[in-house]
This record gives sequence, C-alpha cells and structure tokens, in this order.
Amino acid sequence: MRLAFLKIERYVERNRTNLDSEMMNRFEQPSIPTQARIRYMDGDYQVKAPGNFVKCAITGKTIMLEELKYWSVSRQEAYIDADAALKAYEDNGLKA
Repeated sequence: MRLAFLKIERYVERNRTNLDSEMMNRFEQPSIPTQARIRYMDGDYQVKAPGNFVKCAITGKTIMLEELKYWSVSRQEAYIDADAALKAYEDNGLKA
C-alpha cells in the first residue's frame, strides 16, 4: 500500500506543472465571460457547464453566478430579483 502511494506521489511531483495548468478551482473565472449551464435544485444549484453568468428568464438581464439568489426548480429558470420571480410565478397561472 505504501509503495502505491509513493508511486502516485512521484507521478504528481513530476507532472505538477502539467496538472496545475490544467486544473481549475471553483474560484477561478474563465477569462472570457460565458454563460453557464446550471441545474437548479432546492436551495442549491449544480454547474453543468462552466461560465460566469446566467440570464434572467423574465428580463433577459445578466446575473453573475455570485449574485444568483432566485430560481425555479420546476421550470429550471433563473430570476434577477424577487419581482421577476413573482412575475414568473403569476405568469404561470398562480397567484401570490
């Protein structure tokens, strides 16, 4: 077991520059602004394709991922603010 660990450790050390250049951590942003593909879940979301922003389903405005607070799980849509979320809710035949 120890031998396998040492082999992995040596491989990582030899290829550190290659590994570091290919990896992207969650705080890095793509250099070109791109729209992310998101799977909206209850209280959280999953990034399916990396990007910086999503578009509001009602207004069409850009929402940076750091500012994303409103979305619909059932319709898989993002909203820029509570007013846009309420409008989407009402447009689908529901009353607040």
